[in-house]
Amino acid sequence: MYTRMLVLRFPPEVTDKPLVCSLSREFDLCFNILKAEILPGQEGLMVLEISGLKKRVQEGLKFLREQGVKVKSVSQEINRDEETCIQCGACTGICPTKALYIDPETREVIFEPESCRGCELCVAICPVNAMGIRFRKEKVLG
Repeated sequence: MYTRMLVLRFPPEVTDKPLVCSLSREFDLCFNILKAEILPGQEGLMVLEISGLKKRVQEGLKFLREQGVKVKSVSQEINRDEETCIQCGACTGICPTKALYIDPETREVIFEPESCRGCELCVAICPVNAMGIRFRKEKVLG
């Protein structure tokens, strides 16, 4: 079984099409949607884990690209600058894997990098830019 973690960006003109559903039906792929924000007529964003036979995954990604979807492999790691972080907790509400959470006893923001899937949502929302991206040496699909 071949598995990829992806960030998909849907152009406004295809957000009303069941493209991800087609991955299951037409390409026999399994997917786990970790985060999605897709509204009709607006650019959409989805973070998902996709798995199946490697050839079928590649065919499914080609199909998405042909539909105008930008496909990016999550091949980076997220890190946090402890000195910059102000413990506001903004990142905890958007983290799809709960790698960022608030400790109920200390009220501190905890970051568990081993649970992080590198979706970058925390990087975009952090008001003081304490969250950053460190790219891995792996190949990035694009």
